[in-house]
Amino acid sequence: MTLKVYTSFLLLFFVNSVWTRTVRQVYDELDPEHWSHYTFECPRECFCPPSFPNALYCDNKGLKEIPAIPARIWYLYLQNNLIQTISEKPFLNATHLRWINLNKNKITNSGIESGVLSKLKKLLYLFLEDNELEEVPAPLPVGLEQLRLARNKISRIPEGVFSNLENLTMLDLHQNSLLDSALQSDTFQGLNNLMQLNIAKNSLKKMPLSIPANTLQLFLDNNSIEVIPENYFNAIPKVTFLRLNYNKLSDDGIPPNGFNVSSILDLQLSHNQLTKIPPINAHLEHLHLDHNRIKSVNGTEICPVSIAVAEDYGLYGNIPRLRYLRLDGNEIQPPIPLDIMICFRLLQAVVI
Repeated sequence: MTLKVYTSFLLLFFVNSVWTRTVRQVYDELDPEHWSHYTFECPRECFCPPSFPNALYCDNKGLKEIPAIPARIWYLYLQNNLIQTISEKPFLNATHLRWINLNKNKITNSGIESGVLSKLKKLLYLFLEDNELEEVPAPLPVGLEQLRLARNKISRIPEGVFSNLENLTMLDLHQNSLLDSALQSDTFQGLNNLMQLNIAKNSLKKMPLSIPANTLQLFLDNNSIEVIPENYFNAIPKVTFLRLNYNKLSDDGIPPNGFNVSSILDLQLSHNQLTKIPPINAHLEHLHLDHNRIKSVNGTEICPVSIAVAEDYGLYGNIPRLRYLRLDGNEIQPPIPLDIMICFRLLQAVVI
């Protein structure tokens, strides 16, 4: 076994992928002859690439309003402008829109005309990051697959806003102003195919209620969470990537087997208040515990199987799968205890 030990070295493992269908250019799906049915008008404020006729680039133009969108457009780029409103008029002919990027504008909830978004029946991707929204806009297109609302001022989620979004796979609400009271037991009801939920950098003190059962990636970094409820992860049996960095978790706030969950492959608990390594499952592959208050590591105690089993290569399927362990920023001094090596025989890197 080859093991690399890193001292005070930052090795980041970040997975931020969602298994949604790839956005394809229209000429991969439609016969080019179909474009002859559309005129090639282009708003004077925007750029229309001849090689990509279904895209309209109006980004970084200092626009204060959305121009009239031609009927042929599928992909609309309006980021980095001064747009304050979303009205129905510019979209009257844009019945094929799949993708709208309105990041980094000045859009408020009062500036969104009632029903304008839900009328975009074919819209799959909606980007409204870095605006002035105070609540999740509603109603939304029922076919949405990704909704990105990061870095707004959202403190409210209207009742039932997600109830018809069965196709949504990614919901990004990070860096807003959400309190525990904003996340009720039915807030995420209807998100039956959600894979990634990002509620990092809000003002949560508790684990959110009723996370959709199919969630694979749950990001809760930079909140003020102190306690993991008993059997919390039973309700999300497919969760694979769990990020709880920069919270207020202590040993007392974690149930005896709180993170002993077979589905979790990547567990991030950096920058908390832990003094010992919590029990983990043999399936876990990446464990981040840097910048806690851990003083020592006992391999026999943290090994998810008995050391005798771990020593028996004949039972390969049962040995722990941990490959990466980060412990820097604690009070642990090298060398690494031998029982850690014996237990975690697949370990490839340790950061101390």
